[in-house]
Amino acid sequence: MTASGLTIGQCASLACLLEATAGKPGNVHRGADFEDVTYLDFATSAVVIAPAFEAAAAGARLGETVLAAVAATRAAVGTNTNLGTILLLAPLAMTPETAPLAEGVARVVAGLNADDARLVYRAIGLAEPGGLGQVDQADVRGKPPENLLAAMRLAAERDLVAKQYVNQFAEVLGKVVPWLDDGQRQGWRLSDTIVATHLRLMSEFPDSLIRRKCGDETAQRAATGATVALAAGKPGDDGYHRAVADLDFWLRADGHRRNPGTSADLVAAGLFAALRDGIIRLPIRFY
Repeated sequence: MTASGLTIGQCASLACLLEATAGKPGNVHRGADFEDVTYLDFATSAVVIAPAFEAAAAGARLGETVLAAVAATRAAVGTNTNLGTILLLAPLAMTPETAPLAEGVARVVAGLNADDARLVYRAIGLAEPGGLGQVDQADVRGKPPENLLAAMRLAAERDLVAKQYVNQFAEVLGKVVPWLDDGQRQGWRLSDTIVATHLRLMSEFPDSLIRRKCGDETAQRAATGATVALAAGKPGDDGYHRAVADLDFWLRADGHRRNPGTSADLVAAGLFAALRDGIIRLPIRFY
């Protein structure tokens, strides 16, 4: 049992539900669906992945965990709602509850083997994520590498999820979790804290998914919009909420191709860590 009184599987499901429910600009949430994926798809996905992460806490390997969670999602909703989140949650869930997460994920990542690479590549193929493009080395459509960590190193400069495997989850544990804690200390509702954290992440780290789908210029424009919103005030300020709404409107244009999905993945991982370590506790004041 974690510091919040939840099991690891429950932490994973609740983290995904909290992330999907908060009204983050540009993402699916309770008040905004996309044409091809809905809030219910994300909520359903959050529920069905729990057994995979319970198994991870009990000793399942990373590749097994990722494939099981992706397969459960695909069976339940028929589309990719959470591949990046699953890739982030797996090493966090495998860390013993008595160990600090930063040390634990480092050990998990260092222990990855060829079977993990094979199963992760199989999971990526099953998920069919959008906007991947093609690369010369360790392309996910090709033969799985012997070393998954080496493949993550090759992708780290273009993908913030892959980068977490290389830098011991520095952005998740060193940025997202403290920002979530900071919002709570300021007395913000958790929904507002999640949105502000999402904006801070977008501002400091231009979203990888936007970059892959739309290019560097669009990703930087999205980051600038997040910076403008943060400069306009804080939750509760009219100017702040107008700026967030303006950013949301722009991100949802162009057929939702500007969806900041990588930022959402890191927020979900940070919420998992905060639940696991008791930084966020039940009952939650969300709205």
